[in-house]
Amino acid sequence: KLPPGHGLGIAAHRSFVSYIATVVEVAVDAKGNLSVPRVDTAIDCGFYVNPERIRSQIEGAAVMGLSLAKYGEITLKNGRVEQSNFNDYPVVRHDESPAVTNTHIVENSIDVPSSGVGEPGVPPFTPALCNAIFAATGKRIRRLPIGNQLA
Repeated sequence: KLPPGHGLGIAAHRSFVSYIATVVEVAVDAKGNLSVPRVDTAIDCGFYVNPERIRSQIEGAAVMGLSLAKYGEITLKNGRVEQSNFNDYPVVRHDESPAVTNTHIVENSIDVPSSGVGEPGVPPFTPALCNAIFAATGKRIRRLPIGNQLA
């Protein structure tokens, strides 16, 4: 059982012959401030050699997914892109990153072909995040980036 203002969301995805499921826990305070206390991602990528490389890819996917969900917007003015660098294109910094990111790797024998681990972790993150926001607040996010929709 989660405290008030917290919610869990789940989403699953398949790409690059890998299967991914992500569960995101969110906390939304009375002012609409969003934080992510925990992310759990399971991946079935066939036979693998280096589990630490897989963990680092999935942890990075959680940070990238959160950045895209919260801030990922390119705007145009007079036919030109307004964002030029990270000074005017925000990304999640360390203090906003998920506090805990767990990666659960499905064990396979060498008979199961290896598959991708670089890209598959990103796509299920935002749907899981938005499902968690709904569980915490009752509000559906229908437009990205999330921005100040929770205020």
